[in-house]
Amino acid sequence: MAHNGPMRQPIDLPVQPMLAKAVAEVPVGDNLAYEPKWDGFRCIVLRDGDDIELASRGTKPLTRYFPEVVEHVRQLLPQRCAVDAEIVVRSGGPGAERLDWERLSQRIHPAESRVRKLSVETPAELVCFDLLAEGDESLLGMPFGQRRARLEAALGHLTDTDPIHLTRMTTDPAIARDWFERFEGAGLDGVVAKPLDAAYTPGKRSMLKVKHKRTADAVVFGYRVHTSGQGVGSLLLGLYGEWNGERLLIPVGGIAAFPMATRRALIEEFAPLVVLDDEGQARHAATERSRFSSNKDSSFVPVRPERVVEVAFDQMEGHRFRHAVTFLRWRPDRDPESCELDQVDRAPAYDLGEVLTVG
Repeated sequence: MAHNGPMRQPIDLPVQPMLAKAVAEVPVGDNLAYEPKWDGFRCIVLRDGDDIELASRGTKPLTRYFPEVVEHVRQLLPQRCAVDAEIVVRSGGPGAERLDWERLSQRIHPAESRVRKLSVETPAELVCFDLLAEGDESLLGMPFGQRRARLEAALGHLTDTDPIHLTRMTTDPAIARDWFERFEGAGLDGVVAKPLDAAYTPGKRSMLKVKHKRTADAVVFGYRVHTSGQGVGSLLLGLYGEWNGERLLIPVGGIAAFPMATRRALIEEFAPLVVLDDEGQARHAATERSRFSSNKDSSFVPVRPERVVEVAFDQMEGHRFRHAVTFLRWRPDRDPESCELDQVDRAPAYDLGEVLTVG
C-alpha cells in the first residue's frame, strides 16, 4: 500500500462512527429511514488515492487483516472518500447463505502468512451505508437523505457480484419490521433507524437500533478458579467509566456458565495475561464481598485488561448486571478502552405507574 505523506481528507481524522441507542421496537416517524443492522466489524473506509485505511471503532486499524478489502476499495470506491461501512464474511451455498461471525473473527490474526491465507479462503466483503466525504468535500453536515443519494451515485456502478455492496434502505416501517423478522435467519442483527434530515454526528448515539437481544461488549479483568480447583469458575467483567472523578475499569459482573472443557481451556488462554507478583506468581486480589454471604471467598486472579467479550444480559442496575450474563463471543475487533459504561444498551425507560394502572 503506497503512502504518499499523511492521508488527505476534508474531515478531521481519526473520525469515530456515529452510534445508535437501543429501543424496544421499530420506531415510527415521518422522517425516518430504516436499514438492516449488519453483524460484522464496523469500520470507516478512508481512501486518498492509493492510501487506504480501514479504521475501526477502537485505536487499532483493521487494514492489515483484510488485504482483499483494501484491494476492493482500490478498484471500486471513489479515488478520495470516507465511507461508513461494515466488514462481513458470508458462508453457505446459494439460497442458504448467511453471515459467518466465526470466520470473520478468525481474520484478526497476528501472522502475516495466516492473514494472506484467510484472505483467499474466507474473503471478506464491504457493506456501505453512509458517505462522510468525497473529493475535497465534507458531507458530515449534510442531511442523511442527501448523503444517501450521494452514496448511491458513488456506488451506482456496482453489480450484485461485486464484493462491495450498498445496504438496503426503506422509509416504510412495515418493511423494516418484516426485515427485522426475516433477516435474522441470514445472521443479521436487527434494524437501524436514522432521521433523514440529520447531520452525521461522530461518536454520538444519534441513530436508533432494534436488536434481537440486549448485548454489551465488556473487558475481562480477572477470573475466579472453579470450586473443583480445575479451570475457570467465572470470568470477571468491567466497563470503563468515571468514578470519583477518575476514569477506571469498573466491575460490572461476571460469566459463570461454561462447559468443563471450556473452563480448562480458558486457564490456558488467559495464562499469558495473568498479572504476576514480584516472585513471578499469579497475584491474587479480592472483589467486594457478596452482600448475602460475608464469608464467601471473593479472591480472584487478575489479568491484563486486553480481551473483549460480547455478552447477553437482561437488565443493568446502576453499574452492575442484575444477573449472571451469557457468553456470546470474543470481540477481537474491539479496543478495551472503547468499552464504556454509558454505552451499554439499557432497557428503554418505562413508568411503573403505567404498568400498575388498571384499564
